[in-house]
Amino acid sequence: MKNFEKAMIGLDLSEMDEILIRKVAFVSEALGFKKLYLVHVAKDLVLPEEIRSAYPDLLAPMDETITAEIKSLVNQEKTLDKSIEIEIIVLEGNPMETFLRSAKVKDVDLIIMGRKDELPGSGSLSKNLAQKAPCSVLFLTERGPVAVPKKIMVPLDFSDHSNISFEFATQLNNNLNAEIIGLHIYDVPTGYYKTGKSYEEFAKIMEENAKKSYQDFLQKNKLRSFDCLFFLRDNGNDGRHILKLAKENNVDLIIMGSRGRTNSAAALLGSTAEKIVQLNNEIPMLVFKKKGETMSFLQALMKL
Repeated sequence: MKNFEKAMIGLDLSEMDEILIRKVAFVSEALGFKKLYLVHVAKDLVLPEEIRSAYPDLLAPMDETITAEIKSLVNQEKTLDKSIEIEIIVLEGNPMETFLRSAKVKDVDLIIMGRKDELPGSGSLSKNLAQKAPCSVLFLTERGPVAVPKKIMVPLDFSDHSNISFEFATQLNNNLNAEIIGLHIYDVPTGYYKTGKSYEEFAKIMEENAKKSYQDFLQKNKLRSFDCLFFLRDNGNDGRHILKLAKENNVDLIIMGSRGRTNSAAALLGSTAEKIVQLNNEIPMLVFKKKGETMSFLQALMKL
């Protein structure tokens, strides 16, 4: 898959690293990886004097020790394709800024992060990364089988960004023979009662309008018809609804675009993707974006 030849994996030296490397190894062929950067960012690589005195065996530079630990994990993963070039990078500095700077310098196509459920650690870096990353971000969860996805959900607002996400989902479908399900969330406008119609009547009007938008989306982008769920949002945020419907439909990968159409668009807003990233520790998720979409942020960062 040409989209993701170079991928960068964020490691935190916890049990999650082993899970992450194993899951990446399993999907590496399907995603077409040619080079993997395994990156750990430490705030400080210098050991305190009292620790160095008490544990003289740790006198080797910390970056070399960490590199050896990561290399050992890679060597233990027998399913990792040996043709994939591996580079281990250990850096020091602010985790977010340093990781993003490294992603820019290496010009990666995909960032892969783990999402913890029961293992210790807040996962705050992965939660905040999707918004600022210069490329797509794949979140792989602690729980769940080591397997390629067979059922993919793509939330849609039928915008051009919807089409970009759906095109990628279709490409992934061709590689994995996975089923694709669309999801469109619609709502009833606040002033519906001024029309003289009931809530239920206007909900039906909005549903029919959503289905027409779906047909227009198919025609405009020359797509074949696909299963699409239409969900009326009457309370709560889109993120919670998407996760609930994904679990109900046994989805094992959610693909979200990075932006939507307007502030009233149903599912592809950056804010919605952010909410799902914050909430979701259960279902693997790909935030798909055009490479360099947030480049202005990175360019400013590189000048620091």
